[in-house]
Amino acid sequence: MGTLEFALMGAGALFAIVNPLAAVPTFFAMTPANTEAERLRMARRASVTASGVLILFSLMGTRLFGIFGITLAAFQMAGGLLLLLVSLDSLRAKRSAVQETEEEKREGLEKDDISITPLAIPMLSGPGAITTAILLESKAKTLAQDAVLYLLFVLMGFACYFTLRFSIKKARQINPIAMNITTRLMGLILAATAMQFMLDGIKKTFF
Repeated sequence: MGTLEFALMGAGALFAIVNPLAAVPTFFAMTPANTEAERLRMARRASVTASGVLILFSLMGTRLFGIFGITLAAFQMAGGLLLLLVSLDSLRAKRSAVQETEEEKREGLEKDDISITPLAIPMLSGPGAITTAILLESKAKTLAQDAVLYLLFVLMGFACYFTLRFSIKKARQINPIAMNITTRLMGLILAATAMQFMLDGIKKTFF
């Protein structure tokens, strides 16, 4: 796989699984009493934290495999299945319980600052995003691909921040129908990525 192809695949997979657009309604629901400045500060902190989490787990992923005796093929198949479950919810324009649960939403309503939890973790960088980061790192075969991947993690943080910032500044201009269409498209991309990860795992195991 070439560097450009890897970059396009990585960007599509990351944006599809993180999908900051889908987090916007919950973000507003959790911060009804906060000012615009407070929301912007939480959005900035959450975006930086989400990028940091993805970078950390991508660096530690292969080491964790060794500690727990997990093969890369097994993780690819399990990770692909997890992403497929998330994608099925996205195709129905729903936020997956893998990304956030009702309990986490209720907890967010009771907190003054939701930037770290539950906004950054698990809404933006939950199990699905972490799994994607580790799987993408396992597919990076050259130094250039590694560099591209970590740049994508940083850019993902910027994408999260600017998406949340736009939603805060232009809340009335957000079209729910457009958001649902985008979520479904992201779900389709994520489903294809999930299947590719599972196929890679099957190939490593049986061929």
